[in-house]
Amino acid sequence: MTSEVPGDPALWLCQLLQAGDSFYPTGAYAHSFGLEGLVDLGVVRDRASLREHLLQAVLPALQRVELPLAAHAWRALGTEPDWRLVGEICELAQALKPVRELRQASANIGRQRAELAASLHGNALAREYLTRAASSGWEHSSAVAAALEGRVCAAPLEAVLAGMTYATLAGQLAAAMKVLRLGQNGSQTLLTEALSHAPGCIAAARIIPLAEIGWFNPWLDIASARHEAADARLFIS
Repeated sequence: MTSEVPGDPALWLCQLLQAGDSFYPTGAYAHSFGLEGLVDLGVVRDRASLREHLLQAVLPALQRVELPLAAHAWRALGTEPDWRLVGEICELAQALKPVRELRQASANIGRQRAELAASLHGNALAREYLTRAASSGWEHSSAVAAALEGRVCAAPLEAVLAGMTYATLAGQLAAAMKVLRLGQNGSQTLLTEALSHAPGCIAAARIIPLAEIGWFNPWLDIASARHEAADARLFIS
């Protein structure tokens, strides 16, 4: 059972910050989610092209895929969890990633986040999710795991989606600093600009029906597929 009443903001805010921090052991820091492949292809090569990547690829993917998946999962994990729907969302989340590396990245991060939610908080909902995922063969998803964390922390939906947005954008810029000539000040100006789009992105994502979730970026898919066979690389994906 989970409560529909948000918990203490001072507590769930700290817990969401913890879950989105690079110090949190989900393994997300080891992934570029296709960015390294785009750099190798020359699609992302400097600050200007990185900015376009954030605004034209990362934010739309959040708005059309990851945030709506998390929103539907958060609702399904409510007071009376709809486990059938949770399983369907897990499978949909994997089906929407046509490249193996990206599927594996989401599954590995999602499983780790769910396990941490269960072990760190001793939460019955997280334990039941893990049990059902194992018995039913659900594929784990980072978006579903973020929703589960939100329920475990008794955080409202908007806060969960905001935390996902920040962590995704910050993670991309942290990866960019390793593969491009981009300093910390330049990264922060890009992060500030990208985050200014977060309210509209989150508002739009909250109302996307489950059947309309989806987005396609051939450049990113090609770069991610090529990354697996790259001669040298810094990131897992």
